[in-house]
Amino acid sequence: MINRRMFSASLAGAAASLVTAASHAQSPQPAPRPAVGARNVVLVHGAYADGSCWTEVIARLQAAGLRPTAVQNPLTSLADDVEATRRILALQDGPTVLVGHSWAGMVISEAGVDPKVSALVYVSARAPDAGEDFAALAAKFPKPPASNGLVTSGGFAQLSEEAFLRDFAGDIDPVKARVLYAVQGRVASTLFGGRTTVAAWRSKPSWYQVSTEDRTIDPDLERFLARRMGAKTIELPSSHLGLISHPDEITALILDAARA
Repeated sequence: MINRRMFSASLAGAAASLVTAASHAQSPQPAPRPAVGARNVVLVHGAYADGSCWTEVIARLQAAGLRPTAVQNPLTSLADDVEATRRILALQDGPTVLVGHSWAGMVISEAGVDPKVSALVYVSARAPDAGEDFAALAAKFPKPPASNGLVTSGGFAQLSEEAFLRDFAGDIDPVKARVLYAVQGRVASTLFGGRTTVAAWRSKPSWYQVSTEDRTIDPDLERFLARRMGAKTIELPSSHLGLISHPDEITALILDAARA
């Protein structure tokens, strides 16, 4: 049986609970912050390369729980490369970080307006404005040494082995660099004449990695592009292939964009 003292204590406890509940009702609690971020990453390679150049970064992104996919560009025209990237973007199931190296900066600047793209990451990349003549812009900066190493045949061009090892992959172990040389994509001689119709970086948050030892794109041109787009920027003491010689730092940059 419940005696009078126990009954009174029970009533007092119930009253206190009602007061506390009323107080909480009058003071709304902040709603929990939703988990925001992109789990998908689409990686677009540049000229004189193929999708395998992203291997080191892909392994690290997968270890971090992201879902990376590499595009295989035909390197036949800007339109063809953009279409190849759009096909991969169409397969993504949510917010996606779009990453472009070198020439692929042109590609992601065009394809990056896709609604699925939550952020853009430029890795030592071209970053043209809409309709901009990138060759004319680049001519305002010192000519990079790699340009002298192009070998053209049948309407397509590639870097000579000497230029590839010295000017494109200068900080990569020569044994590994020769493997990369063997799989380089041949570019149509008209490829670099393409112009974008939009500049996705004007409407999407952007990140940029500058390679301070770059001999394929002038580092000061890279800095100019990064400043113009207002990108969050890092500089690495790397050749044009910082994605291979500094995969940890490139992965960290992409993860930063994914969390934004």
